[in-house]
Amino acid sequence: MLAAITRAVSPCIGDCQLTFISREAIDFSKAVRQLQAYEACLSRLGVKLVSLPPEARLPDAVFVEDTAVVVDEIALIPRMGLEKRQSETRSSAALLSRFRPLTFLNRQTTLEGGDVMRIDRTLYAGASGRTNRDGIAELAKVLARYDYQVRSVAVNKCLHLKTGCSYLGRGTILANRGWIDAEALNDFEIIDVPPTEPWAANVLLIDDVVVLPTYFPETRALLEARGFRVCTTDISEFQKAEGGLTCLSIIFKDV
Repeated sequence: MLAAITRAVSPCIGDCQLTFISREAIDFSKAVRQLQAYEACLSRLGVKLVSLPPEARLPDAVFVEDTAVVVDEIALIPRMGLEKRQSETRSSAALLSRFRPLTFLNRQTTLEGGDVMRIDRTLYAGASGRTNRDGIAELAKVLARYDYQVRSVAVNKCLHLKTGCSYLGRGTILANRGWIDAEALNDFEIIDVPPTEPWAANVLLIDDVVVLPTYFPETRALLEARGFRVCTTDISEFQKAEGGLTCLSIIFKDV
């Protein structure tokens, strides 16, 4: 079965790091309720939940996806791209050690889990402001031992690769081509997000269900017209912190 690691919301989430959006007030209580609804959505889809307590002094720690890359054989713990977030990996690593052997990536590189999109035995890694090319090379070196391939994708106008694209299954990717180098994904059919919903490319695939934020109705209609099963959940407060659906969990097979 699938498992998901989540982390409770920090009371200081309003002090989160922002790169591509302007700061808005974040309603902490509402964010807590939205995370609970997100976790309930995963549970309904058959995902086993394991939750970490909040990091009171780390405003971005709820975006736990960035702290690790998990494959079937190991969990890779990176050095994160922002110095202020690097201590977030400690508690994630301690918990992941219950499920996988740990491998710590080279401390001279940077990489964040939000920049890594796995499709079968290939991991697409975003060269972004948070993940550098040395980090991608180190990821490829480690995973080659386990017969995985790693391919680099340039990220231009968004925080992470998965801000700009997500795998939907069926050989199909949902993408905002203005934010990533879609040429690197030519092996797949690409569904373009509607121009009015540029942030809709970050979705979460659980088995054959696509989880989508509630406020992207055009994208939902587009996916359903293509035969995809869609369910929605509200993460509006986390979007004010430049977060998306995938950011709020580390999903992996509980083997």
